[in-house]
Amino acid sequence: MESIIHRHLEDTRKAAEDPIRIRDILTKARERALLKDLSPEAEYLQGLDLEEAATLLNIDVSNSTLMDELFDTALAIKKAIYGNRIVLFAPLYISNWCQCSCQYCGFRGTNKDIRRTILSDEEVIKEVEELQRQGHKRLLVLAGEHPKYTFEDVLHSIDVISSVKTEPNGEIRRINVEIFTLTTEQFKDLKATKQVGTYALFQETYHRETYKKMHPWGPKSDYDWRYRTMDRAIEGGLDDVGIGALFGLYDYRFEVLGLLSHAQHLDNTYGIGPHTISVPRLQPAHNTPLTQAPPASVSDADFKKLVAVIRCAVPYTGIILTTRESPQIRRDLYHIGVSQISAGSATSPGGYHNKKDCTDEEQFSLSDTRPTHVVIKELIELGFIPSWCTACYRLGRTGEAFMKMAKQGKIQDCCHPNALLTLCEYLHDYADEETHQMGMQLIQEEKASITSLKRREDFEVLLQRTNEGDRDLHF
Repeated sequence: MESIIHRHLEDTRKAAEDPIRIRDILTKARERALLKDLSPEAEYLQGLDLEEAATLLNIDVSNSTLMDELFDTALAIKKAIYGNRIVLFAPLYISNWCQCSCQYCGFRGTNKDIRRTILSDEEVIKEVEELQRQGHKRLLVLAGEHPKYTFEDVLHSIDVISSVKTEPNGEIRRINVEIFTLTTEQFKDLKATKQVGTYALFQETYHRETYKKMHPWGPKSDYDWRYRTMDRAIEGGLDDVGIGALFGLYDYRFEVLGLLSHAQHLDNTYGIGPHTISVPRLQPAHNTPLTQAPPASVSDADFKKLVAVIRCAVPYTGIILTTRESPQIRRDLYHIGVSQISAGSATSPGGYHNKKDCTDEEQFSLSDTRPTHVVIKELIELGFIPSWCTACYRLGRTGEAFMKMAKQGKIQDCCHPNALLTLCEYLHDYADEETHQMGMQLIQEEKASITSLKRREDFEVLLQRTNEGDRDLHF
């Protein structure tokens, strides 16, 4: 596959200089995502192939005209599939003990300057309580890979998190996990909890030589075992999976095509593409020299381009952006294709309730340190709908069922009104008065875009019930 990717990147250099070719690809991307291609294969052929994606990746970012057309296309596709919703979540680190050798990570086993921590049940509860008071309903549970914190401990932590309730209506409705690689049998056990939504795991880099350099020893050093993790997850019944690459380790263009190849493999093999694709960019970490001078730094302009290309190439996937990025970059990417973000994040165990300097306990540093309520208010001001919707996985709309709806552009028939209902909950339970007023006005404006009269009438009923104090109402 590496030779194929390199060949596409080399062979499309000249084509990327041709505005006619670029516009032809962008037109195809838009038509395929909007299902205007009426061929028998139209449902399956949404998005772009590797050659088309490589051509877009080779666009010179100084060509502002073509870049603007790429961004406009990506936003149109995102709106068609996901509307103007931005889903919010928070990471929850349980342990920073790790025996891996990842050269870019503050948690790596050889970092002797980091204070190692595993949260007790009481500390987990305090973390979750603090996140609930911020309005969070969706958490991403993370941990290093070490015998001190086992898979059984992960299952126990999930139970503890699920048990936490706070006033006025705090609860966690979706727990996603980003942990070490698992066997098929372990995935079956994870699925059996009925509490886990998405399993996320990043290949970090799809370039084998770079992968070996970045993971010289330890359980993460086996490229193929890690790559096949999502196959084992789906075979184990956990059919909402999230992939990603850490941009800054190798040529970003290669990594994007590696992600697209991985997505195509899953789609071709199981009929289930990735539920999410994450786009973390390398950030400094305590006592981690490689992060101070990334091997393949990605400029802001190239970063925006790669996000837009992913949106055009895999229109059905959720694109996740974290607080690694600055507020300005995040604002820019809302308008390019990102559909999920973290907010108010901490990357160290205990970082929420301790509220202290945890620099020597973090996995990496953050660029957006704004409180959650500030991020939410900004989204509303920009006309986006902050969403905490968790209905799909609890109603069985996962894997193939979700993919079918997403690929046909029908997922927002449920997600749009559900997002508005979760926003209404937040406004009543956690927002200040100014945010409350702005958000309620946005809800009134947005309900007019519910095209089905029956759905709009049903929504009005659920909205009224939410205003009166009912919670967790959804389609």
